[in-house]
Amino acid sequence: MDNRPIGFLDSGVGGLTVVRELMRQLPYEEIVYIGDSARAPYGPRPAEQIREYTWELVQFLLTQNVKMIVFACNTATAVAWEEVKEKLDIPVLGVILPGSSAAIKSTRSGKIGIIGTPMTIKSDIYRQKIVSLAPQMTVLSLSCPKFAPLVESNEMASSVAKKVVYETLASLVGKVDTLVLGCTHYPLLRPIIQNVMGPEVKLIDSGAECVRDVSVLLNYFQINHSRIPNQSIPVFYTTASTQSFREIAMNWLNTDIDVRHVDLQAQDEGVGLENDG
Repeated sequence: MDNRPIGFLDSGVGGLTVVRELMRQLPYEEIVYIGDSARAPYGPRPAEQIREYTWELVQFLLTQNVKMIVFACNTATAVAWEEVKEKLDIPVLGVILPGSSAAIKSTRSGKIGIIGTPMTIKSDIYRQKIVSLAPQMTVLSLSCPKFAPLVESNEMASSVAKKVVYETLASLVGKVDTLVLGCTHYPLLRPIIQNVMGPEVKLIDSGAECVRDVSVLLNYFQINHSRIPNQSIPVFYTTASTQSFREIAMNWLNTDIDVRHVDLQAQDEGVGLENDG
């Protein structure tokens, strides 16, 4: 047994979709989350900058004595996951391989759509993973640069969101039977995405699929949390407004949470944490 927390990192609030699934599947586990909303979205940024920011998030989580790190961010996974997992001595999981595997199992026609941030789509990592596992698949990839900012600004249910999603996804409608939500922000737009794509299209939540792998690795390394009711309140750190983060998180997770502001640049000096009160 290992009662240390599992660490989650994301460019902002999108990783909450992964956390919600973990709370459902593994309610005994403790959680520490860091979302870099002050610098979100990561998708349009250069790869080297994304790598630098991701390492800052990783180093922060290591100060929280985590037993495992989950990259709850497709962009960070595409750019830095391989490098980070090779250098750490604790398990490090990404969301791309689980999402790819689930899409292959789901499709009936062999036509899979991928939507993601500009960097995730530019990396071509989803198509490469899918085709390496199942060469007969046809993969259509689409960059959706406006989706993550809609979520970060808490506009998921707005008329603007509906218009943006409809216009962005129009080119994929009728061409795929499975669509991978290749950014953990996108499940927060799921009702609109499903409405645009149609009820016959299966949406794959890469973050939710990742949690199944978390469970497998906890068992494999025998680092499960003891199975006593988890009384601890999850701790979430954000580099931006705690109020905005709390509003989105409370609505999505439907549970009491502890939100704190963190200044990643100040961590080197040993300062920078602040409770939201």
